[in-house]
Amino acid sequence: MKSDVLATPGHLISLAARGFARLSGARLKPLGFGVGYLPALVALKNGRAETQRDLARFVRIEQPSMAQMLVRMEKDGLIRRSPDPADGRSSRIALTDVALARLPDACAALFQGNREALDGFSDEEAAQFVALLDRLIANLDRLGGVGQRASR
Repeated sequence: MKSDVLATPGHLISLAARGFARLSGARLKPLGFGVGYLPALVALKNGRAETQRDLARFVRIEQPSMAQMLVRMEKDGLIRRSPDPADGRSSRIALTDVALARLPDACAALFQGNREALDGFSDEEAAQFVALLDRLIANLDRLGGVGQRASR
């Protein structure tokens, strides 16, 4: 491994993540989505989460950050909350018709951005890159004591 701090995997992945965030933000903003919304919206659509706690766990952010995101998503007309009949302290969260209508375009925009970012990579290289990132994330989770990563 090189001794140049600017050539370390952590630094390069950070640069790539910021680049993806800029690209995604530019493509999602016209659809009324924030960059961080998509994992939560997809989890709600696919039935992987129904509560703030479920979403925070799935998206892997702290509860206060998820609470703030849900306030913004509700204000943007993307989610609605209803009382949880099993737990009076909790709310069930569901997508609105607006979110359901826009979500396919948002996913398509992100897939297109990923294809463009991986321009020049063969299908095999792209698959290997994803597999290597999955392994890296698993190692980081293990080192950081984080639970099992949500499956894609």
